[in-house]
Amino acid sequence: MKVIRATLDYLPQLSELFDLYRVFYQQTSDLAAATVFLEDRFLNSDSVIFIAIASDGTGLGFTQLYPSFSSVSMMSTFILNDLFVTSEVRKKGVGEALMEKAKHFTISRGGKGLTLETAIDNPAQKLYLRLGFKKDSDVNHYTWEV
Repeated sequence: MKVIRATLDYLPQLSELFDLYRVFYQQTSDLAAATVFLEDRFLNSDSVIFIAIASDGTGLGFTQLYPSFSSVSMMSTFILNDLFVTSEVRKKGVGEALMEKAKHFTISRGGKGLTLETAIDNPAQKLYLRLGFKKDSDVNHYTWEV
């Protein structure tokens, strides 16, 4: 397995993974729309995506980071918005490898850190804590949706 920064060359594998990710979160499968969404992220340089690839070229998982900024610290930061590993390779180090790649990328860019949000019952929380992420206990997060 290798973890690399995804490019448009990996759009087919990444689109399949992204579609599975969305289905995992109870969305209707739509591979065509997933492909368009990801292609737009690449063409507009909106995000940074890392993909885990098996030796045979199969996509095993991905993580997507969105750049942001901290005004108080005057530093860049990244929102780790998506992390997905196929069910066949969960608990085999793929998620950890993707997270480590995201951490190293953040450091290489002089970023303040990574922020993520996850469901209360997401078992990946154990991975996040093991990798040094800290659960917020002194701030509240609010969301407004249209």
